[in-house]
Amino acid sequence: MPYEWTASPEPAGASRHLRLWPHRSLPRRGFAIFILITCAMLSLPLYPLLGTVTLWGLLPFLILAVGGVWYALEKSYSDAAMGEELTIDPEQVHLRRVNPRGRAAQEWDCQSYWAQVHMHPTGGPVPYYVTLRGHGREVEIGSFLSEDERKALYGEIVDALKSAATPADAAPR
Repeated sequence: MPYEWTASPEPAGASRHLRLWPHRSLPRRGFAIFILITCAMLSLPLYPLLGTVTLWGLLPFLILAVGGVWYALEKSYSDAAMGEELTIDPEQVHLRRVNPRGRAAQEWDCQSYWAQVHMHPTGGPVPYYVTLRGHGREVEIGSFLSEDERKALYGEIVDALKSAATPADAAPR
């Protein structure tokens, strides 16, 4: 899944940290290989045209096609250059969202006791929309994840908030 939990080295893992990022189905190496194969396949029909005027008529369109694919994939990478970080400790819940293309980061925090996580099966921008509520605001988390990942994430955040609200020294023995 495109998210991971880490616990702080403090006693009993009092603080938990969640990092979320969008899934990338095409890594950079795959991007380079795809462009190389596309160039090779588009050049095959040009070999019989070498030394003719027709080659110069077709070449700009083929270069434009490869350039268009390159641009679209690069735009996809820049749109996915985002992430979210959620820190839950017994005192505070803090969410930081890094937006794509250099837009300012957004931050939200709340006391752990008042923080609530909600799942909206319908009515949100995506099915099973997950939000955090507290300190007079409701913010989304993980909207770029798949539906199954959001369902799993909801349960994990609920558990993390419950464990943060229960101090280690108050746990039953």
